[in-house]
Order: sequence, then structure tokens, then C-alpha cells
Amino acid sequence: MKYYLIAGEASGDMHAAKLMEKIKQLDERAVFRYWGGDLMQEVAGNPPVKHYRDLAFMGFAEVIANLGEIMKNIKMCKKDISSFAPDIVIFIDYPGFNLRIAEFAHNQGFKTAYYISPQIWAWKESRIKTIKRNIDKMLVILPFEEKFYKKHNFKVDFVGHPLLEELGENPRKKEETKTIALAPGSRKQEVEKMLPVMLEAVRNFKDYKAVVAASKNLPEELYKHIIGDRKVELKFNDMRNILAKSDAALVTSGTATLETALLEIPQVVCYKAGRISYLIAKNLIKVKYISLVNLIPDAPIVKELIQNDLTVENIRKELKEILPGGSKHQTLLENYQKLPALLGGKGASRRAAEIIVKSIREKK
Repeated sequence: MKYYLIAGEASGDMHAAKLMEKIKQLDERAVFRYWGGDLMQEVAGNPPVKHYRDLAFMGFAEVIANLGEIMKNIKMCKKDISSFAPDIVIFIDYPGFNLRIAEFAHNQGFKTAYYISPQIWAWKESRIKTIKRNIDKMLVILPFEEKFYKKHNFKVDFVGHPLLEELGENPRKKEETKTIALAPGSRKQEVEKMLPVMLEAVRNFKDYKAVVAASKNLPEELYKHIIGDRKVELKFNDMRNILAKSDAALVTSGTATLETALLEIPQVVCYKAGRISYLIAKNLIKVKYISLVNLIPDAPIVKELIQNDLTVENIRKELKEILPGGSKHQTLLENYQKLPALLGGKGASRRAAEIIVKSIREKK
């Protein structure tokens, strides 16, 4: 059978690749066409229609500035789906783009599935109408999402979080490594805003080595320009190992915050957007927290430093408290240990693949 997948970010590439692996186990004749990244390419054996590094625009202002390119991509994607004629179109997060394509795919008679729901429980709840109209199967990975959709009379399948299986056995070294990981995100705008303040904050921790987890989809010159003459280590495409071998981490909000927690690494969540983007988001977002680590248990497990609170002084204060020997260190680790059970255990990708393949075979 023919599968068309769309992932617009690094985390989506990772989750989609695992899903594709499981689909191949269930459907030996599976053929994939996709928008995504290198991990999906390893599974599919053919390059993406478009790489996610050419799709990632961060914030309201940035989206508006690149609106022409976005519309061009939407037109290209619609034409490509029609030409490929898949048995199902699978959307992985990335709602601004994917929900537009979902409406087109549904209207053209293609079966649709959404793996990793848009965060409409946080903002743009009105998108529920579009989802109910255009998505045949919604597969959610967070426990509270099932309750949210039930409130709107839309049946979904909670499959668990794929990170639990992607991480495998926790590779964390239990002894101190005297390392602080800096994870400033995978988008150019994120790195430009977050990395300078992170670097300045760790300058005072002279007993610790700072390691920057860099994205291979961004140029090395970008990082080197920001780092300047500071004595820090720069490693590309190795975030998981960097985190696992660290005593603490400064992490830009996103899937990385949950990954850091599941690896049992104390962290401070850092986030800063452009002024206009932040002001718009502040008036629209309905949730109390921005990190999954806090959203899942609905409690302030980790400290979130957002926008004006993201200062060198605040980061230093929080780092001191979560590093080994700090006042918050042990409590934070104990709270982390509650997360796997809340996330539904391992096997998310397999469960999602089974639902998708079954839905196609039932249609046939």
C-alpha cells in the first residue's frame, strides 16, 4: 500500500521514522512518499519531496514574512499527493501546514490519519471543527488529549508517547560528569535568541564543561559566530548522548524538554520569541505551562523561564539549585520517575501503525 507522510520538524522526522518502521513490519509492500528529514529517508530509502529544514518558520511574524514560500509549498504538496495517489495521508504534528493539506486530501477522497495531535488544547481550539471534518483517524500521544477530544465528541486513540521506545534503556551515567548541556533548539531563530543567554549564564560555573547540542540542519558558522571565543564544546546531531552524560541542561521548550526528563537530567526550560510573536501568543495560549514535563502531570515539575524572565541571573539561580547538591536536585529526579506511567508505557509507534494499516485494509 502507498503511504504519504508529512513531518515539518526534527521531532516529527524522528517520530515519523519510527512509525514507518512499524508500518513496514505490518505491510511488506509499503511504499512511502513524504515530507520530512534524514531519519525518514533511512527507512524509506528515497529522499523527501521537501526537507523539513526548508519548512521550519518560528513564530507569527516569521510565518507572515515567509507567507509566499509557505503558499508555494502548499500548492506543491497538493499536486504531489494527487500524482502519488496514496492509500492514506498521514500528518505528523505541524498543524499550520498539515491542516490545510488535510482539508484538500479529504475533499479529494483520500483517507487521512493524524499522528501526534496539533496542540489545539493550548490554543486555536476552533481547529477542532477542521479536524472532525477532515481527519479519519486521530492518534494522540498525551493522556490528557483523549479527554480533550472526548469533550468535543470526537473519538481518538491514545497510543502512548513514542519517546519512551525511542530512548530505549536510559544511557545516563549515574556519577557526576561535570557537564552542562545547552540545547537551544533546531531552528535558526531559536538558536539566535536562546544560545547567547545560555552561554553567558554558564560562564560562572567554572567547574563544569558546557556542551552545545547543535542541529546538523543549521550551519556550523551560525553556532561559531554566537559562541565566539568562549570555551565550550560544540557537537552536532548528538543531543541524546549529550543530555545523557550531563549533570543538568538548559533546554528550549519542545519535545526536548520531555526527552531530557525521561533521561532523568535536571533542566531549566528556556524560551524567548520575537516581541510581536510573544504578545500575540500570550493572548491566545490557554495552558498554564509551555513544557510537556509540566503539562502532563499538570504541575510545575521544572522551572520555565519565558520571555522577560529568561535572564542570565535567573538561569544561574535555577542551575545552582538543580545541579548535584542543589536544593531542588533530588525532588526533581523523583518527580521525573512518575512520567513514564503517565505516558502509557512503550509501544506507541507499533500501536499507531496497527491502527493505520487496519484502517486502510478495512476500506479496501
